[in-house]
Formats: sequence, C-alpha cells, structure tokens
Amino acid sequence: MIDFKEEEVKDWFDQYHQTIFKFIFLLTKDYQQSEDLTQDTFLKAYKHYESFNRNSSEKTWLFSIAHNLTLDYLRKQKPIRLIKELFQPQEDKLQLPENIVQQKESSREIYNALSTVKEAQREVIILRKIKGFSTRETAEILNCSEGKVKSTLHRGMLSLERKLKEQEDIYDQSN
Repeated sequence: MIDFKEEEVKDWFDQYHQTIFKFIFLLTKDYQQSEDLTQDTFLKAYKHYESFNRNSSEKTWLFSIAHNLTLDYLRKQKPIRLIKELFQPQEDKLQLPENIVQQKESSREIYNALSTVKEAQREVIILRKIKGFSTRETAEILNCSEGKVKSTLHRGMLSLERKLKEQEDIYDQSN
C-alpha cells in the first residue's frame, strides 16, 4: 500500500528542493550545510505533515520551514557569514563573452551592496525580488505581518539603491 504522505512529500522534494537549496545557500553560503538544511526541511515537513493545514501553498510552508531551520543554524554561527554571491548567472550559449562578463560584474556589485544591508532587509529582498514570493507568502515564511514585509522591503530597496550608488561613485572617482 502506497503511503500518500510519503508520496506527496517526495513530490514536493522533486519540485522544490533545488529552489529551497538555493534560498538556504544564499543565506548560509555553505554548500554542505545548505544540503543538510534542505534535507532537514523535507524531513521536518514529513514529520509534521499533519500540521500543514493548507491555508497556504506547500511551497510557502516549505520555505517557512527552511527559513526557520536556517535562522536556527545561523544563530549558532558566530560571526554570521554574509552572502558572497547573489546570483549564479545562468549560462546562455547565445550571449557574447562581453555580456557575460558585464552580467557577472553587475551580480558582484549587487552582492556587495546586498551584503551591507540589514539581515531582515536582505531576507525580504531575497524572498520577494529574487525568489518571487508574494507579500503574503513572505509574511508567512518570516512569521510577520504583510505591512512589516512591505516596509522592510521598501527600506531595504532604498538602502540597496544607496549602496549601489556609493559603489558607482567610488568607481567613478577611481577612473
């Protein structure tokens, strides 16, 4: 007899493990630890399957579990390691080499700026702008209000924009 719970969690794993791994990796910047936390996310989802009341999507529920497990891990780490790279540009075989170099440089600049904003702002920016979660889903994942997500995102984007402008000014002065 097939265990429906086991099959559903396996389906979730197949569908979401890569994106959850990438989310965790953006926060920890530790490949092995990200793999472990991703595995722990799905083990916890299996263990607490009955508590999933389906008021939100399974993706939101899984990201909430992943977020909480990652925060627990990061709290134990002193000092917390910052994100080293924001984007891992996907290779496009039609792109010219100079476009690839420019894209990597832009990613590096964004990473540098993002690593300087407050952790709460960085989490919201990653969830909303990079992972594409809605305000409601982000609020559920972070266990806060939608208003807090909106205000944190707004302040975070202003801070990120200011940091990018500062980097641009430093670059202009050096040339």
